[in-house]
Amino acid sequence: MISSRSEPETSRAATDSPLSVVRGYGLRAFARETFARLRYSDGFSHARALALLLCLAVVPLLIALTGLADEVGLAQGGRVIALTTLSLTPGRSDALVRRLLLEENSGDAGEAALVTGLITAGVAVTVAMAQIERGANRLYGIGRDRPTGHKYGRAVMLAVASGAPAFCGFLLVVGGRGFGTAMQQVYGWGTPFERIWTLLHVPVALILTVTAVAALFRWAPRRRQPSWRWLLPGVLLSTLLWILVTALLAGYVTSGLSFSQVYGPLTGVVALLLWANAGGVALFAGLACCAQLEACRAGGSAGRRVAASGARAKGDEHAGGCAG
Repeated sequence: MISSRSEPETSRAATDSPLSVVRGYGLRAFARETFARLRYSDGFSHARALALLLCLAVVPLLIALTGLADEVGLAQGGRVIALTTLSLTPGRSDALVRRLLLEENSGDAGEAALVTGLITAGVAVTVAMAQIERGANRLYGIGRDRPTGHKYGRAVMLAVASGAPAFCGFLLVVGGRGFGTAMQQVYGWGTPFERIWTLLHVPVALILTVTAVAALFRWAPRRRQPSWRWLLPGVLLSTLLWILVTALLAGYVTSGLSFSQVYGPLTGVVALLLWANAGGVALFAGLACCAQLEACRAGGSAGRRVAASGARAKGDEHAGGCAG
């Protein structure tokens, strides 16, 4: 097993800055070592695991929110959620999503489905937070996660403190226009609302996303994190990468370049999987950046730690070099 070596914790009273550390180390070398840390700490594998959990959470949560809005007498609110989701659905997935969100459930079976959806989404988000801790610990070279009770207790708190703003930020970024259109269709809100919404929904989404990512970076790893200025570069990197991959994927899916023709009614599912995987990579890339900043400040590099014995392990270490 190969992972990043454990790095010393940066004191919150440190007087130097991340920018001075990167300048002294060299930007190209820093970027190369950050990628090496992400790779050798299995960051891409952790991103795939996180993507699966996010997909398991998003779909039941949308269905449950739509149904719950109807159950408490807010049928119009449920319709807004459904229409917003439909605006995000590419190609021939419309019929499938329309059937899931707009067809009315009846009786106890419908209520049971709503409760099951909420429970499923809650469990998936909690396990996703625990997966983020595991990936963050490996990026920092920490071999063990927190004890099980402490780990999942913290995951529940992170699901509320980080998961809720992240979900709202996601909906605002990818569904901002669709939400505005749905509000006009359902409630009849006119041009003033549209102008205000167009002006504010992107900045609010960015604030929510940065808040969610910062909470994860501060409280997910099993270590004493440095001050916010040492975490800010990684937070901004994750946010910018997430926005970039979201925009690129949305542009490709809606461009008509045979994406819908290839996947048909599964287009929305495939797009969600691709987005979740790319978003997970963006998150762990930011964590790798934060870990590498502390490594460079301490005078080290990504430095693989090889947990193996014998000549094979020595040979692998020799072949990889210090940059691994």
